[in-house]
Amino acid sequence: MQGVVTAILGGGQGKRLWPLTKHRCKPAVPLGGKFRLIDVPISNSLHAGIDRIYVLTQFNSASLHRHMAQTYRFDAFRGGYVDILAADERMDRRDWYQGTADAIRQNFGHLDDSGAKDVLILSGDQLYLMRVRDFVKHHRENDADLTVAVTAVPRSQAKGLGIMRVDKDGRIVEFVEKPQSEKVLDRLAPDAETLKRLGFHAPPGSLLASMGIYVFRRGVLHELLEGNEAHDFGKEVIPGAIHERRVFSFAYNGYWRDIGTIPAFHEASLELTQPLPPLNLYSADYPIYTHSRFLPGTKLNKCKVEQSILCEGSIISDSKISHSIVGIRAIVEKGAIIESSVVMGAREYEAQKGPRHAVPMGIGAGCHIRNSIVDLNARIGDGAKLLNEAGVQEYDAENYCIRGGIIVVPRDATIAPGTVI
Repeated sequence: MQGVVTAILGGGQGKRLWPLTKHRCKPAVPLGGKFRLIDVPISNSLHAGIDRIYVLTQFNSASLHRHMAQTYRFDAFRGGYVDILAADERMDRRDWYQGTADAIRQNFGHLDDSGAKDVLILSGDQLYLMRVRDFVKHHRENDADLTVAVTAVPRSQAKGLGIMRVDKDGRIVEFVEKPQSEKVLDRLAPDAETLKRLGFHAPPGSLLASMGIYVFRRGVLHELLEGNEAHDFGKEVIPGAIHERRVFSFAYNGYWRDIGTIPAFHEASLELTQPLPPLNLYSADYPIYTHSRFLPGTKLNKCKVEQSILCEGSIISDSKISHSIVGIRAIVEKGAIIESSVVMGAREYEAQKGPRHAVPMGIGAGCHIRNSIVDLNARIGDGAKLLNEAGVQEYDAENYCIRGGIIVVPRDATIAPGTVI
């Protein structure tokens, strides 16, 4: 793995995850109570022994910079690094990243300096645990120019993904980005025998979808991107490469979620609270790395908690919490009810001296919160009800919004006492 360098794509503006991306880029969005999204691809890379990592981003990167500087520090003898490559103006180019392929193109200099044989490209806004070492090994055993990580998906999801057709050896012979035609889907659909032979554990009728995770030969990556204006791997680079290059698939059968929208983020987060979650964050062999905060344990005072994750440094008093995540340093006052929600907690404890805010940080007494996301440092006043009983799907207000029926309170926002949403 010393011959591999990792490039993690930080995504665009993250409009579909707004307001979680109001003050941060997508990779910096908190996950699972104590992690950040960027911790997932970085951990996957580190577990494979690949410790030369670049993160490519261009929007609201200050929070990401701070998290990475506090978290990923390697000793002088290891030689590894995790560096951010933010879009910037240069003498020869003044454009921001125009897409996934263009982001890589603009950073060839850094990738070349690594001297790596292969470039591993990961997404910064997906949730998965992959044995990346096996992925790279598969790529090299096939003498591939490009290998695409592939998962089997039901037909109902295929129209929103890059779908491919492969031959008996797993080589990709056709690739269509977000196919909308049923006839095209019929043509791309593999039979049950093909699925089994290639190692996919999926029911008949499934289609093969790109995960947006790739391994390129570094020289081939140059040849595919230089001298053209291709902006996106899925729409342009891969469909063009399959006719001239050795492009293979890698069968991935584990958990994988693209969490680019508020409902998807909410669903994926609450899946972590299941007794046997589809993504196991408790594996001693495959931990997710993150910032060590040295916080005290969570304090529970006369509470009822069911199927939930409570993170360190929180103080929860006489409350009922079910199917929810309560993040670091969260304060939940007496009589609060939290159901199917993500409460991210706080970046710091509120000062006990000096001027005090009219609404204390955290979840106030007697609050009832359901199907909601409460971002860091938010203040929910006593008696507030965040329930969306009318079933509103989309709405924007000054201090909250509703996306896909999920109530979202942005970072640092205040919900006045007694408010009913």
